Amino acid sequence: MTKKNVVLLSMLVFVPISAIAQSLHLNSLVVFITSGLAIVPLAALIANSTEAIAGVIGPALGGLLNATFGNATEMIVAIVALRAGLVDVVKASLTGSIIANLLLALGLAILLGGLRFSEQRFPSTVARLNASSLTLAVIVLITPTAIQLTSKGLEISTINNFSYAASLLLLTFYFLMLVFSMRTHKHLYLPQEDTEDSTTHTHTEPTNLWLQIGVLLTCTVVLVFVSEILVDSLEKTISTLGLTSLFTGVILVPIFGGIVEFITCVSFAMKNKMELAVAVAIGSSLQIALFVAPILVLVGWSIGQPMNLLFNFFEIIAVTMAVVSTNSISNDGSSNWLEGVLLLITYAVLATAFFFHP
Repeated sequence: MTKKNVVLLSMLVFVPISAIAQSLHLNSLVVFITSGLAIVPLAALIANSTEAIAGVIGPALGGLLNATFGNATEMIVAIVALRAGLVDVVKASLTGSIIANLLLALGLAILLGGLRFSEQRFPSTVARLNASSLTLAVIVLITPTAIQLTSKGLEISTINNFSYAASLLLLTFYFLMLVFSMRTHKHLYLPQEDTEDSTTHTHTEPTNLWLQIGVLLTCTVVLVFVSEILVDSLEKTISTLGLTSLFTGVILVPIFGGIVEFITCVSFAMKNKMELAVAVAIGSSLQIALFVAPILVLVGWSIGQPMNLLFNFFEIIAVTMAVVSTNSISNDGSSNWLEGVLLLITYAVLATAFFFHP
């Protein structure tokens, strides 16, 4: 068992600690932090079990499973918050997850990987496809705001109806993208295994499929329970710290849900597997924009908590900045440490702006 796995497993202690903290009505900040830390190992176990199951059931079904559970943590936390009526926080956490993956996770990976290897390369064809897909996501996010700004006396039901239609179109594109990456053009997405890796992984223990399924289901149920605790403490924490719901949703909440992906990106980059680091960071952002957000819009409609794709205007600007910055350094299929610094500085600027945003 690796040191990383030992640390993550030891963090499971925060699951009962967060439950006890809530039952004893401790300070809301304590409950928020402990429940947020409890989410980290659960997210890691879900990711590991999903990957293990995918390896057993084959690339087609495995790819679909990875695509579905790739952002299970963010989706579960968002659905719980949506049921609680925290629609603005849910929207902010979606844009925050996209920004954190593109700027913070990828920036750390490119910086730390670049300090070890002077230049790292990844498939430019896939990078251009991802860039175009991210641009589509930005177009859809901008459109409701554009409709509102160019129409007087517009009823919110019109924006809601547009959001339902746009969500179905985004989901259609997402599933077509899965067909493209897993069936018709899967050769573009296959990682290049080096000789050392192939010899290292020759002797692997067989995966216990039912055990991994059990871990996946159990962690998902526990994650719902912990998410309830996190969301219950959220509003009190916001007022206690004197923070805005915008800053909390965009900056704080995505860090708990995405820290496992951050570690994964950096780990791949440090092993000179930048194509995998880029796939995790940008792929996760695409899942949020093309799958999680549309699903939440439809879930909100079904449970009587209407959520649309009309985001805070500054959130839209921030996501656009993140996408433009990422696309500008990824299109050539190579990276260096200075480009990592560029992404991290961009993230720091946006985080500071959200902190001071009223």
